[in-house]
Amino acid sequence: MYKLLKTEGRAKLGELHTVHGVIKTPVFMNVGTIAAIKGAVSTEDLQQIKTQVELSNTYHLHLRPGDKVVKKLGGLHKFMVWDKPILTDSGGFQVFSLTGLRKIKEEGVYFNSHIDGRKIFMGPEESMQIQSNLASTIAMAFDECPPYPASREYMKSSVDRTTRWLERCIKELNRLNSLEDTINKNQMLFGINQGGVYEDIRIEHAKRISEFDLNGYAIGGLAVGESHQEMYRILEEVVPYLPQNKPTYLMGVGTPENILEAVERGVDFFDCVLPARNGRHANVYTNKGKLNLNNARYELDDRPIAEDCGCPVCKTYSRAYIRHLFKAKEMLAMRLCVLHNLYFYNNMMEEIRDALEKGEFKVYKQRRLEGFKENNK
Repeated sequence: MYKLLKTEGRAKLGELHTVHGVIKTPVFMNVGTIAAIKGAVSTEDLQQIKTQVELSNTYHLHLRPGDKVVKKLGGLHKFMVWDKPILTDSGGFQVFSLTGLRKIKEEGVYFNSHIDGRKIFMGPEESMQIQSNLASTIAMAFDECPPYPASREYMKSSVDRTTRWLERCIKELNRLNSLEDTINKNQMLFGINQGGVYEDIRIEHAKRISEFDLNGYAIGGLAVGESHQEMYRILEEVVPYLPQNKPTYLMGVGTPENILEAVERGVDFFDCVLPARNGRHANVYTNKGKLNLNNARYELDDRPIAEDCGCPVCKTYSRAYIRHLFKAKEMLAMRLCVLHNLYFYNNMMEEIRDALEKGEFKVYKQRRLEGFKENNK
């Protein structure tokens, strides 16, 4: 159940009550694609850096170790030793990114594994079965993520198919949640809005899926090549047609700037691989913008990554030491930077919630956006 606590313009402060605890929104979900955060970050680390939700990937876990293996081991929470909420995406995005390796039909998608080439079929029912075996807190509906750009005609038929698939997902998840051997019988379902950059198709689809009264609604198919301005325009047009009394999730977004802009437009759930990926390449976030710790200027810099940061890395290590680790190709370098970046994101979301609580989000957003430009001057 979602509780809308406060609004400031379209920005929302809320809580999603789940079987694995309360998620305070707006929230950034930390991406652990194969039930682990890339960069040697453990679930104990996640607890320490204010993580509320971990996100894992249906497609990847289906391929290895296999969702049936995870079910035999007690589900994803037990498997990865994590007691807070987990969201699993449906596998749709990964399957549709396998261009040349897949065939889309009404029943679902036939594709070849990117690991060993074996033939696999995934449709709405299969995606729900895999996610039920994983026993995540929130399952995502199986949708088609159309390419960008796509013609209006292609987009219309794709979105219609996504709606038909959503109906099948709902039916199948209801069946699975009623079975005796299902681990999480309270698994929630989020539907996904598609339509590319065609606002009329997006709005029509948003109205249609809102009728299903789901646990939450995602906006998919953005951050796939369109400009930031186009993305913000679509959010402005579409979010008002999704239920305000349910969480709105912008999939795969994004930069700290993207998040601030999207919160202002009514989004409360986010996920993105950027903080972990950037961390593994020595790019770290600060309130004054990004730093690249490979730069020679940090060779003798004994300051932490950010002097105003309370993360475990900044409390202990210097920029000079972390730079040395990267130059020496020591794995610890990646781990420290990923930890810092995830803390930065989680902490920023906490600050956003505090600002919304006080009715000061607009002021906070402006201050943050100005601050991010400092290192780029």
